[in-house]
Amino acid sequence: MRIALSSDERNELTNFLIRELEARGHTVLRFGAVAEGDPEVDWPLASSKAARAVASGEADEAIVCCWTGTGAAIAANKVRGIRAALCHDAETARGARIWNHANVLALSLRATSIPIAKEILDAWFSTPYSTDAWNQQQIARVRALETEQAPQEGEGAQASC
Repeated sequence: MRIALSSDERNELTNFLIRELEARGHTVLRFGAVAEGDPEVDWPLASSKAARAVASGEADEAIVCCWTGTGAAIAANKVRGIRAALCHDAETARGARIWNHANVLALSLRATSIPIAKEILDAWFSTPYSTDAWNQQQIARVRALETEQAPQEGEGAQASC
């Protein structure tokens, strides 16, 4: 599998992710601080590059990282077709795969230890998307949100006095 990996800094966790993903037989496409010579290391830029790689089919999935993981998830989720989930434990990763069909894993550089990261990866890669009709309907509803137009001025908002 081709996994896009991005981060706004390179540290022990990102080095572990590169080694672990390659050891699992994945091809790692690197963006931001984990890529050689990529000048765009800020988390919105690096995360969106990884997410775009997934959306375009260049990568099958992505892992995006920043200090809290929140910004990386937000940036990735701005790309159409991306369902990024910030996961701090294996159970959250499992649920993100089953119920949310998450295709981008967001991790905190600050809060994710190497042993927890390994557990998260184990859960992420071993958990298939749910195929039941109810869950498929929920994913269709999420996809429909991507095509909604933003409210026009005066629609859905109170005018200020």
